[in-house]
Amino acid sequence: MYTEEKTQNNEAMAIVVDTASASNLAVSEASGLMKPTLKRGSTGQAVKELQQLLFHWGYYFGAIDGIFGIYVENAVKDYQHRVFLAEDGVVGSLTWQALYSGAPVNMPILMNGSSGNAVKIVQNVLKLNGYYFGFVDGFFGPMTKVAVIQFQMGQGLTADGIVGKRTWHALSKLPH
Repeated sequence: MYTEEKTQNNEAMAIVVDTASASNLAVSEASGLMKPTLKRGSTGQAVKELQQLLFHWGYYFGAIDGIFGIYVENAVKDYQHRVFLAEDGVVGSLTWQALYSGAPVNMPILMNGSSGNAVKIVQNVLKLNGYYFGFVDGFFGPMTKVAVIQFQMGQGLTADGIVGKRTWHALSKLPH
């Protein structure tokens, strides 16, 4: 049994991980979190913690009973969608990090000339919210840069046309 005391928002919280169980431990070097991987069928204190975090972010309103059922799985998928993670309903290292930070994690820095799926995500979110009017093609060109700058200005962010941590976080709060 592994127990760790954490202080968050001036409240002490005991984190207990059963290292003797068959569950895999998700270790996040960046955040120092050591959490079990959870999925439907998981039970225990870590699931209660998950339920409390999902409740905190407004994604779960059921009982805090330590049972990872279909409602918890759907809440996890909805939260994963919000923070641009794979929507698999499995709570691994990246999902734990996102739940604790309230923001997307492990997202690339994007700028003029970038390409790929992450650019498509940015273009799609900006298009859905009236900032981008081009094709969702995965290429970060001049139109995408202008849309990012307009979005950043509207959010009070540094309007540099570069999608970094703060811009990803702001994008995650938009409907998408």
